[in-house]
Amino acid sequence: MNVAELLVDGFNRVQGTVHAAVEGLTAEQLRARLDDEANSIAWLVWHLTRVQDDHVADVAGTEQAWTGEDWLSRFGLPFPAGDTGYGHRPADVEAVRVAKPDLLTGYYDAVHERTVRYVSGLADADLDRIVDEAWDPPVSLGVRLISVLDDDIQHAGQAMYVRGLLERR
Repeated sequence: MNVAELLVDGFNRVQGTVHAAVEGLTAEQLRARLDDEANSIAWLVWHLTRVQDDHVADVAGTEQAWTGEDWLSRFGLPFPAGDTGYGHRPADVEAVRVAKPDLLTGYYDAVHERTVRYVSGLADADLDRIVDEAWDPPVSLGVRLISVLDDDIQHAGQAMYVRGLLERR
């Protein structure tokens, strides 16, 4: 297995978990929060997708699906176009409402397709390229992509956990 195959496999796993977390849920279940400080399934999936879209588009040198494919207007959220959810407060989490799971999975799938297209062309040597010098040490492409995968896996798992608790109610 080479690095491209490894990354594709990782992102494919996230896609499967995202679909499992949201498919078949109602708008009420998607926005449900376990308490006033908790994240909803809708927010978790939107956020993980926004981060992946933002970070992969940045390293690939492409426009984000959020703006390039107009997911921004389809979601109709009260946030600036560049918002990925970092630093959101409970009121911001509450604002992420979707009528159907298809909106979340549609956006995730669009980002996933772009991600897989990009990582499929990577070679081992590409991972050492510095993509962000704002950190000490500077961030390489490999570190950035693993960071995105890690964030995605954590939030997708959280969404599955919330779904499980909602289904037990």
